[in-house]
Amino acid sequence: MMAAAAALTLALWLLLPSVGVGGAGPPPIQDGEFTFLLPAGRKQCFYQSAPANASLETEYQVIGGAGLDVDFTLESPQGVLLVSESRKADGVHTVEPTEAGDYKLCFDNSFSTISEKLVFFELIFDSLQDDEEVEGWAEVVEPEEMLDVKMEDIKESIETMRTRLERSIQMLTLLRAFEARDRNLQEGNLERVNFWSAVNVAVLLLVAVLQVCTLKRFFQDKRPVPT
Repeated sequence: MMAAAAALTLALWLLLPSVGVGGAGPPPIQDGEFTFLLPAGRKQCFYQSAPANASLETEYQVIGGAGLDVDFTLESPQGVLLVSESRKADGVHTVEPTEAGDYKLCFDNSFSTISEKLVFFELIFDSLQDDEEVEGWAEVVEPEEMLDVKMEDIKESIETMRTRLERSIQMLTLLRAFEARDRNLQEGNLERVNFWSAVNVAVLLLVAVLQVCTLKRFFQDKRPVPT
């Protein structure tokens, strides 16, 4: 129980932004990712704060455990059920525009009574406020002072590069989750292959011993020795 409480506390600390001090405004919402172990027959929920009029993309993937499946639900700050999936290995969902408040993400493994699941999920925000901050640096520069280069072209190039870099990071994170799931499958298959190989070797040795003993009994002279 203490380990589960510690994992939940760490998840909330990673996902929820800290509260401002001294009347300062709330810090910008940042993307986050988390991997946790979901015990058999248990349900675990996470809460993520979101600003208004933004875009929230949720990606999850079961990377370990028998069946590689889990139930997933996503609720709005008003308690409206936005997404409900049953026995899925992965999923990608986008909420746009978002409402100001805490979104609830739940992963349910109640249908499994034996196998625990290793779950990875990622939250990606695309806030209009961030776009305004990126474009704000151009207000202090006079376009006429640039040498044969238009300011709009520079802004468009930088924005395109930023978008592609963010998408590259997201794809690399997702590929890392796929790699972890494949590695877990290969390790599980290796354990099963080694176990049944050892069983087959033991059976072969036992059969060989029994055959030798049987042949010895066939060739033994059981006639009584004359006195």
